Amino acid sequence: MTMSKRPLSQTELLHELEPVVASELDRHLKMAKDWFPHEYVPWSEGRDYDGVLGGDAWSPEDSKLPEAAKVSLIVNLLTEDNLPSYHYEIATTFGRDGAWGTWVHRWTAEEDRHSMVLRDYLTVTRAVDPVALERARMTHMSNGFATPYATMLQQIAYVSFQELATRIAHRNTGRVAGDPICEQMMARIAADENLHMLFYRNLLGAAFDLDPDQTMRAITDVVTTFQMPGTGIEGFSRKAMIIAHEGIYDLRLHLDDVLRPVLRQWSVFDRGGLSAEGEKAREELAAFLDKLEVTASRFVERREARRAAQAAKSA
Repeated sequence: MTMSKRPLSQTELLHELEPVVASELDRHLKMAKDWFPHEYVPWSEGRDYDGVLGGDAWSPEDSKLPEAAKVSLIVNLLTEDNLPSYHYEIATTFGRDGAWGTWVHRWTAEEDRHSMVLRDYLTVTRAVDPVALERARMTHMSNGFATPYATMLQQIAYVSFQELATRIAHRNTGRVAGDPICEQMMARIAADENLHMLFYRNLLGAAFDLDPDQTMRAITDVVTTFQMPGTGIEGFSRKAMIIAHEGIYDLRLHLDDVLRPVLRQWSVFDRGGLSAEGEKAREELAAFLDKLEVTASRFVERREARRAAQAAKSA
């Protein structure tokens, strides 16, 4: 690969990056471990529901999970449910041939396990209302998902951050659930997400060497407009606030544990070889991060004050 002095087209980028995709795919397959969703579900806790089998109707008292963990698991599951739309988007961008196509199908197969095990766990343990969950799934999947990013580099930048964000949210959900089985399950899912993040992060790092200006612009475009893929879930804003207040995923984590580590890995603020356009994108990125730091700090301060007030009231 050689650095280009002109912007590369999407077709050229696909061709130039294919050897990197092949190498990263080999690395991924060596690191990935087989796991089986049925092993993380406490089947012995299950019993028939009302309806066809004439079992017991679900009631809120059936759930043993804290409210925040329950909300987070529902958001995680509904997000994973939109896998057909995600597959369509990356298959359309990356194609179904060669190393790109092999990765698209492998990624999809691995992601499919996540919704499988989450739904089985939630249903068997009666953690959530299965009727409400199914209705939410139908609504969410009927809306589908369409990426807001038009270019391949933007899409790779997005998943580099999003896979890491998902990993953190999964792990923290497991920790607050108060159930060792749930924690093990979420840790297992998070391990998949981490490997996916490494694939995309390394791929974009290679793109930086090919076309630094376009890559810098893509990163800035994504960081300044980033939203989690579950944003379209009905009632997402309220659910996201519950998740943030519990510390499962919030702006502080997004900035400190997602954005900054990945940007640092790419040496975004140390790279040379940028044109005036690339430098402009980098300046925009730096300014946005400064603003996000202020917002994140204020959120944490307000949350701590609210917790202190609640503790004092309880005392």
